[in-house]
Amino acid sequence: MNYHRPSFMEPGFPTFSTALPYGNIPVVLPAFETPITPKENFIRAGRRNNPLWVPNLFTDCQDFNPCEQAIHKLGKFEAGPNFRRASKENYTFLDPFGNSWTWEATVQGAMLTPGTKVLEDITDWEKVIQWQNLEEWTFKEVAEEFMAEKHDPNKALTFELFQGCTEMLVAFLGGYGEGMMAMAEEPEAVKDFFNYFVDEKIKFFDYACKLYPIDMVTYHDDWGTQRSTFFSPKMFDELVYEPTKRLVDYVQSKGVMFQLHTCGNVESLMPQILEIGFDYLQVQRNAIDIPALKQKFGERIGFMFPIEGHIPGMAYTETQMAEMARTCVDMFAKGGGYFPWIFETEQKALWAFATELYCYSREFYDKEQGRG
Repeated sequence: MNYHRPSFMEPGFPTFSTALPYGNIPVVLPAFETPITPKENFIRAGRRNNPLWVPNLFTDCQDFNPCEQAIHKLGKFEAGPNFRRASKENYTFLDPFGNSWTWEATVQGAMLTPGTKVLEDITDWEKVIQWQNLEEWTFKEVAEEFMAEKHDPNKALTFELFQGCTEMLVAFLGGYGEGMMAMAEEPEAVKDFFNYFVDEKIKFFDYACKLYPIDMVTYHDDWGTQRSTFFSPKMFDELVYEPTKRLVDYVQSKGVMFQLHTCGNVESLMPQILEIGFDYLQVQRNAIDIPALKQKFGERIGFMFPIEGHIPGMAYTETQMAEMARTCVDMFAKGGGYFPWIFETEQKALWAFATELYCYSREFYDKEQGRG
């Protein structure tokens, strides 16, 4: 079956308005009449259970990051970088643990402020680190407003779990060199820290689940550089595997999918990643051969990453964007377990990509599942 591709703002075709997660830019996208809800299809895709189309983060999901909206009631801290704010000027802020971060406007991201070091010695972590009191934040107020005014029960709700245990170790100690040295020289203290950190992360997840009907969480823990991992598989097994596995198992036991965002070439850790059981892996396309991973492991784990062939900041025609959508589907959609991240802000280009992604993937899955 062939599906109708509406031209940009085609008269009579339903639309909806949204704001892009980077920069809060308002856009209008086509609103297709779907045979099942986007939420149900998103879960099917994540479970690799006969999705009807490839999910689109902008049309099928509500990606909620409380750190972009929650405020510390005493005004001491910010929960994290605000990507929707997308400040054009550098600014510095403290996270809930007292780490200083600088928003770098040139790259639209936050980096640890040079010279920041909350913890001199990892063996002192229990005496030095002050864990956040969730009641000191406006998480409840933000949730009440979101659920009353913005929540769409037909869309999947994805939720940010913030930074992972290795990233926070690095932040507390002031850099990756210091963090990796602690892992090598004080493994028992690091392991104790990681386990306690996961205990706190589980508390935060439980707290969030009382406020939101979460379908998937995203956990950020960078494990590598462009060339290889920060630590050996052996060190990963000894220190990182168990607490990470415990967190993933707990989240999934509540019926929530788990996505790992990790930068760098982490291919040497794929056996551990598969054993831990992540539902989705959000990885760096220019550091790792994702098509090869999809071919090898696509039946066991899903993948989420930017549009294949798309370079942010470059201008593309509607025809080019539609071709990219078909390429993404042909390369990664087999069996489900795939949805793309879209770094595009031009209105017509976004419409063309969203339209072709939906229609072409409907046709792709119709054929794969014997309907066409």
